[in-house]
Parts: sequence; structure tokens; C-alpha cells
Amino acid sequence: MLAAESKVAGKGVASPPKSNPNRSWKQLVEPVEPFLETVREQLMQQVHGFDPQIVPYAKYALAGSGKRLRPTLVAMAARALGPVNDAHVTAAVIIEMVHLATLVHDDVMDEAQIRRGQPTLAANWGNEIAVLFGDCLFAQAVKLAAGFPTPEVCRTVAAATNTVCTGEILQTRSRQDFTASQREYFRVIEMKTAELFTLSCDLAAFLSGASAKQRAALREFGAAFGTAYQVYDDCVDLFGTEALAGKSLGTDLAKGKLTWPVLLAWESASAADRARLEKMIENWQPENLPGVNELLARYETLEPSLAVIGKYLEAARRALKHLPESGGRAGLFGLTDFLAQQTGALAVSI
Repeated sequence: MLAAESKVAGKGVASPPKSNPNRSWKQLVEPVEPFLETVREQLMQQVHGFDPQIVPYAKYALAGSGKRLRPTLVAMAARALGPVNDAHVTAAVIIEMVHLATLVHDDVMDEAQIRRGQPTLAANWGNEIAVLFGDCLFAQAVKLAAGFPTPEVCRTVAAATNTVCTGEILQTRSRQDFTASQREYFRVIEMKTAELFTLSCDLAAFLSGASAKQRAALREFGAAFGTAYQVYDDCVDLFGTEALAGKSLGTDLAKGKLTWPVLLAWESASAADRARLEKMIENWQPENLPGVNELLARYETLEPSLAVIGKYLEAARRALKHLPESGGRAGLFGLTDFLAQQTGALAVSI
């Protein structure tokens, strides 16, 4: 029916290793925690790469305490092929700086006041400083990538950054555009979110000396897992609880971002309900969220939305069949199990 179905076509799913599907995030990343700690330390060392007068902004941005999902992907993808080395740490630092730069810019565009439980950089120092410092983060990441003895790393990072920014532009242009196709929705999230997941797996493979087949498999895993993650995040914004989301709900709608469940509802709705949905989003107020949720329930959008996440996770698992059995491969399977677990929690929270 959609981009989702065309992307996950295929037969046979790699058998995952025996694992505990109910592991916490902390348990899941425990094998790569030393790697993540080194990444954290080297991120903070990047502060010294900035002019002394903007060091406060750098410290504030680089000290964020997110899940470090992209560095986790670098570590697990590398471990799937062999030992992890210093080059993998540097690659993870580069990707995390690109990611942080996109967050700084996102917060400006979304007029966000809070990120990860603390005021955003824009809230503290204003939009102009935030935009310019986001640019500095991008530049510092590319500078670090240029330090590799091969231009492949810098070229790959620059291309991925271009793709992410293009995806953001396309999403911004399509705000409140209900006629945008569902296929365009998947194209945008593959560009703006899944691309850095793909980059994480791809650079890990390249720096491990992977074969072309292994590198392609890890790129496929990153793209599918990253897309599943973004669809899940979009669903949490509508169907979740604030405790599960860790933020206020309806933030996408507040900026006119039409996510997968909303597009499903609009496509199935009667003319009257389409007009009602459009009006609520075009004239958004937080109190409109129950009305939107009522329409999402009426047109049964939760189940097909969660099914799409499952299909992308299946595609991610299939890609792993091309990798040797290892702790790293088990870790990648574990990531898909964890997201499936979170998806299941979302289903029962309704």
C-alpha cells in the first residue's frame, strides 16, 4: 500500500539469538557502556575545539544526557564484525555532534523551551546564538571527520548531513499539507531521522574493514531500524502518555507536522471529519488533542501504525542474517527487541 510495504518485502527472517525481551535499556547497552563512556569523554574534549568565548555554549550542548542511541549503534555494529577501536569512537563522536546540531536547530524552529529536562540552548541564549552554534557543531564534526587518513569518512558524513538537512526542509515545506502522500512521509523520515542511524552502522562497518555485503547489510539495518524508531516516536506523541514520552504530547501537531497516524485518519475520514481534522490542526490549541485522538480512534489508526513499526523491525532483523553470529549481532537484535517492547507498551497504554 505504501512506502512501508515496499520497503519490507522479502522472505525469511534471521533467527535472533536467545535473549530476554524485557531487558531494560541499561541492561541492553551494558556490553558497550565502556565505549559510550569514552564517547562522552571525547565529546566533552571537543569543547576545546571552539573559540574560548563560545565554550559555554559548547559545554551546555555537548553535556546532554540522552540515550546516545547512535553511538550505541556504532559500537554494536562494530562488535558484530570484530573488535572496537579508537576510530569507531571518533566516528561516534562525529555522528553525535551532527545529531546535536540538528537538535539545536530543531529547537529553534519548534520554539522549544525544554530538551531532556533542561532549557534548550535557544531558551538560554536566544535563537540567533543557537542557530550559529548549531552551524559550529556541524563544522566541528566535518573537521573531525577530515582528520581520518581516508576521505571516505568525511565524504560519507557530509553526504549524510546534507540528506538530514534536506529531509528537514521537505518536512517544513509540507507542514499542514494533508495532500502530501503517505509515501512522502516515509521518504522524509528516512532522510531526517533514519539517515544518521544508517550512517552509524555504515561507518562502523567501513572502519571494521567489512565486506561490501556486510556493509550493505548494516546500512539496511540502520535504515529500517531508524525508520521504525521515528514512526514509534510519532505514535508516542499521539497515543502515549507524558510519562512514556518524557515530554508534552501533541508537539508535532502544534507545528503542523502530519505524522503517520494523522495521515491514515485523514485518508479514511469522511469529508466532514477531514474538514474537522484540518481545522483542529490548522488552528492548533493543546485542548484540540482529545478531538484529534477521538478521530484517530474512530478510524482505527493505532493498530496499522504499530504494524508498520513491526514490519520495519522485521526488515532490520532480516538484514542481520548477512552478519556473523557474535555479541554485537546479538546486541543489534536486542535493539529491535527493545523497540518492539516499547511498541507493545504503547499499545497497552491506550
